[in-house]
Amino acid sequence: MQLPALQPATLIKRYKRFLADVKLNNGEEITLHCANTGKMTGCGSAGNTIWYSDSKSTTRKYPCSWELTQLANNILTCINTHRSNGLVVEAIQADLVPELRGYNTLQTEVKYGEENSRIDILLSDGEQPNCYIEVKSITLVEGNVGMFPDAVTTRGQKHLRELMAMKAQGYRAVIFFCGLHEGFDRFTVAKHIDPAYAKLLTEAIRAGVEVYAYACRFDWENAVPVRLNITQSVPCFNLA
Repeated sequence: MQLPALQPATLIKRYKRFLADVKLNNGEEITLHCANTGKMTGCGSAGNTIWYSDSKSTTRKYPCSWELTQLANNILTCINTHRSNGLVVEAIQADLVPELRGYNTLQTEVKYGEENSRIDILLSDGEQPNCYIEVKSITLVEGNVGMFPDAVTTRGQKHLRELMAMKAQGYRAVIFFCGLHEGFDRFTVAKHIDPAYAKLLTEAIRAGVEVYAYACRFDWENAVPVRLNITQSVPCFNLA
């Protein structure tokens, strides 16, 4: 995935979930939009170098968006969780996800389920059961372990219920944990943050919902341009 042109800044603070104040290299302070509803543990501390995009929009109140955080050890994490869906779509279309090969039609944001949901990705080909895929972003990392979620997620719990229902109807159902952080090589559920989600995930796995976690890599030189690439699946443990 090719990210838009990015500019550096220093994070002052994040607040009201969707806003962040930053200082530019010329000393000017501006407010960015933050497309991340989680706690952003470990990837949004004051003083971090962040990278933002500028939509140049004249109608948006906050035309600039926080995209990446560069941690003290130079590891990058993409805090714009909207990027994960597009990254997984590109990876499937490029045949980089062996578990999801064999389909000739890919749709996004399709209405489904009994709880007024939209599936992130729907794969079909007319010859095998449709495959319903929910994409979740990994930005929380402890040591070398990626985790989800980083905050209690009632929405994520709803998605697990919807996927279990689709599996019960004979379809494939998949949770795809997409790495937006370079610093992990294993994945687990953050039971200590959302035990209800962890319990539901266990139930979903036992009901036949498939779980995959993939790491990513940032290709960048002087920050522009930046490409975000899915690289490989990582082991999942303590999920059920």
